[in-house]
Amino acid sequence: MKKIVIVGGVAGGAGTAARMRRLEEDAQIILLEKGDYISFANCGLPYYIGDEIEDRDDLLVMTVAGMKERFDIDIRVKHEVFLIDRQKKTVSVKNLIDQTTYDEAYDILVLSPGSTPFIPDIPGIVDKAVFTLWNMFDTDRLKGYVLENKPQKAVVVGGGFIGLEMVENLRALGIDVTLVEMLDQVMPNIDFEMAQIVHMSLKKHDVHLKLGRRLKNLARTDGQLAATLDDGERVETDMVILAVGVRPQSDLAKQAGLDCGEKGGIVVDKFLRTSDDNIYALGDAVEVRHLISGKPAMIPLAGPANKQARICADNIHGDNIAYRGSLGSSVAKVFELTVASVGLNERQLQELGWKEGEEYFVAKTHAWSHATYYPGATQMALKVFYGPDGMILGASAVGKDGVDKRTDVIATVMYFGGTIYDLGRLQLCYAPPYSSAKDPVNMIGFMAENNLSGKCRFISWDKIDGLDPEKYTVLDVREDSEVARGMIEGAVHIPLGQLRKRIAELDRDKTIVVCCAIGLRAYVACRILIGHGFDAIDLSGGYTTYSMAHKEV
Repeated sequence: MKKIVIVGGVAGGAGTAARMRRLEEDAQIILLEKGDYISFANCGLPYYIGDEIEDRDDLLVMTVAGMKERFDIDIRVKHEVFLIDRQKKTVSVKNLIDQTTYDEAYDILVLSPGSTPFIPDIPGIVDKAVFTLWNMFDTDRLKGYVLENKPQKAVVVGGGFIGLEMVENLRALGIDVTLVEMLDQVMPNIDFEMAQIVHMSLKKHDVHLKLGRRLKNLARTDGQLAATLDDGERVETDMVILAVGVRPQSDLAKQAGLDCGEKGGIVVDKFLRTSDDNIYALGDAVEVRHLISGKPAMIPLAGPANKQARICADNIHGDNIAYRGSLGSSVAKVFELTVASVGLNERQLQELGWKEGEEYFVAKTHAWSHATYYPGATQMALKVFYGPDGMILGASAVGKDGVDKRTDVIATVMYFGGTIYDLGRLQLCYAPPYSSAKDPVNMIGFMAENNLSGKCRFISWDKIDGLDPEKYTVLDVREDSEVARGMIEGAVHIPLGQLRKRIAELDRDKTIVVCCAIGLRAYVACRILIGHGFDAIDLSGGYTTYSMAHKEV
């Protein structure tokens, strides 16, 4: 009889245990979890704090009793594994209830310890009103504090997924929120001009944004908690939420001498085996291969962990199924907005040493969620990166409706090695309430194809202000009413309908950078200008992107 010991529950450990039982009825499966719960909805925790999810029990995906009954698994909660002896093939376990210890032998060991929130080492960080939100213990502590103390003000440190979800849910409770983020933008998985849309939404909902700022210390004066930022600003608050990232819980693996990467993640092969053939690892604690860059990456997301659990069990069973890697597909709700991304963003591409116009290109537009003649259409920003061979390197989208759908379509094409040419040719569902005959995914594919085929070059918003006026003319082809609301300084204005008649007003010795609202009319203008012997470039994303990126927050 095969004996499988699994360290850690939730998506990775509990998923592996359940799949293992479905594959092998006679295997001995032991699940050791140091906490009280083996399976809960991490991603739903902020919404329980904000009363969007009312019943705490709804967060419990599977109880210990329920899993034991259904899968006949030996589940031991409040049991912490503190040592691995690879020679003896045993783990040393501490029963946190009675403080006794014992050794448990294994044939196969599965490590799914997860990750832990990063706590900055600053004065005053240990306080009854300072919280993280990572597990049910955190949730109960935070929920209890909110119910008992009725806080009026909160500081959230960190503008990633958890930080923004907490901002929204605290605002839903009527709490005044200050968001502190060390970068110049929230959501580092998307690029700055896309994040600016999120910044505007946060401001609209009366969130006090402190971008490019760090939390320096916390202190109480006459019982009042205050957060001091690195520029000296002091923010009085009733509570602080720390959401500044996570670290893999790989200490156990390191102690056992298993290979770990530069960022602390446990190194596994494509079959999720560690450097010890009898030990597998998965979830937030492991280093995976990024499907686009091919580089090692830490991607602590529930989606990949669930897929890895199935593959891990299959491989223990003997199927030898490879985990190809992770794309980092992610989505978040921020008030009325949906923010999604997949693959690499521009910062990550540049960190790889890739140059725009050589190793990667960018297509950007602002498309409608469905046909504009059908009521309720809203606009989304859509951005795609691709290589000179058409390979899709990454994408992001921000908007009110249809964002997740488009990002999922692009993620699917990426996973199967598709290109921007495939985006243009996809035959997607169409009816006026849901899309347009040319879906935004098709349109972004057409744009990229036009670029690679030489029909239209693009220039990004951040290159405009540095253009030499002796060599470039910025041409705005929008209508008079649009230009009246704002335009790029120094631009020449000729509405698209008048361009052919007034083309002589433009200097043929200069490159014409064409701007419209979102880039579509600029493309038409570029084709007209090119047909008349001009060198023309389309401002990607148009004035909408340019103006949004330049807004003061």
